[in-house]
Amino acid sequence: RHTRYGTVTGVQTCALPISSASTASGTINIDTATAATWYYTNNASANHTLNFRHSSNTSLSSTLAVGDSVTIVWLNTNGSTAYYPNVIQIDATTSTPKWQGGTAPTAGNASSVDAYVFNIVKTAATPTYTILASQTKFA
Repeated sequence: RHTRYGTVTGVQTCALPISSASTASGTINIDTATAATWYYTNNASANHTLNFRHSSNTSLSSTLAVGDSVTIVWLNTNGSTAYYPNVIQIDATTSTPKWQGGTAPTAGNASSVDAYVFNIVKTAATPTYTILASQTKFA
């Protein structure tokens, strides 16, 4: 699924697919088999749950070996009322990320696109994950 574009100063570059949709609300299934970047372009209408999985019929746990990781970018558009992903799940089980700076966000940013980066590392077969997360405002 990766399209290689060549080499730039010794580093291979590639383009990855992006998944876009309209409005963020409810539970949003982030299928890692589909895209690495998810961009919701209309203003979010509520706080929402992000559920990371491989696909609708395959768990993320079954596709990651211990020590493997996946990085996903969630781009959430906000209008004058800001919303954010207040629940993070992997395969429909709630997980608590470790947030950059040590504090989880408690809101989105009004009139902006918030970029959330989630690096999910499978640390045990049970399964157990370490999720490193960040929120950055673009306006």
